[in-house]
Amino acid sequence: MNITWNQFLDFLIIIFESKIAQIIIGGLAILLVTLFLKRLIRSFFTKGRLLNMQEADTMISLMDSIIKYVATIGFIFYVMSVFGQNVGSILAGAGVLGIIIGFGAQSLVQDLLAGLFIVYEKQLRKEDYVIINDQHSGTVEEIGFRILKIRKWSGAVLSINNGEVKSIENYNRGNMRFVETITTSFQQNPSEVIRALEEICAALNQKLGEHLIKDPAGEPIEPFQFIGTGSINDNYRGYSFQIVGVCNDETYWQTARDARGIIAQYLYDYKIKMPEQQISMSGE
Repeated sequence: MNITWNQFLDFLIIIFESKIAQIIIGGLAILLVTLFLKRLIRSFFTKGRLLNMQEADTMISLMDSIIKYVATIGFIFYVMSVFGQNVGSILAGAGVLGIIIGFGAQSLVQDLLAGLFIVYEKQLRKEDYVIINDQHSGTVEEIGFRILKIRKWSGAVLSINNGEVKSIENYNRGNMRFVETITTSFQQNPSEVIRALEEICAALNQKLGEHLIKDPAGEPIEPFQFIGTGSINDNYRGYSFQIVGVCNDETYWQTARDARGIIAQYLYDYKIKMPEQQISMSGE
């Protein structure tokens, strides 16, 4: 079967004039524009010097999300126009449908504005460790157009609408204070505990001093130190004493774990008496 050049061109014209072909071509065009814009934004924020790396990643995450939503809505409108729908007339004369959609979009607008304020006010950045609404903790993985994604310690990803974020505790904002409370038995001599804690603080500064926040002269702004007795009757268990120190936020969690290990070993070596376990049982 011989196909002439004109027949082949007529076949191509029929294909390109078909609605499916138009949708495919339009979808590819929107996809290419979306990829171009994402690459342009990434290049702008990573090569610019106005923001640090974490802030740049945060802005890239937010802008990528906005571009994705706009591209999706644009593609839906394009498909409607391909099938002969006048999108402008539909939007202008939506009537009751528009009112219904408007009420439904209130949460969308709330999420968008909340996300913009979170980024603008620098409440958090990508990779920050945060506690959201006093109950959800984890590392910020993505700040989107509508959704804030937190990767929990277990590895699960928690998604929270931006508009539902009421409080943020950010553990990556410069200075992190290590605070450890040591409770001893009522039978333990407090003066022996204080001597032991002073030696413990000296050991902490020697072994973990590199993780402390330093002043311009290179001296710790707040080294590990015993600050005094917290309570003489800590939950009816014994005396409590506190050790503090200001650490770098990047290494805070590992520093805190290492410090507690050192404290525990010294307390054991000095035979400091800790409170015994108490079990309360109620009955008739």
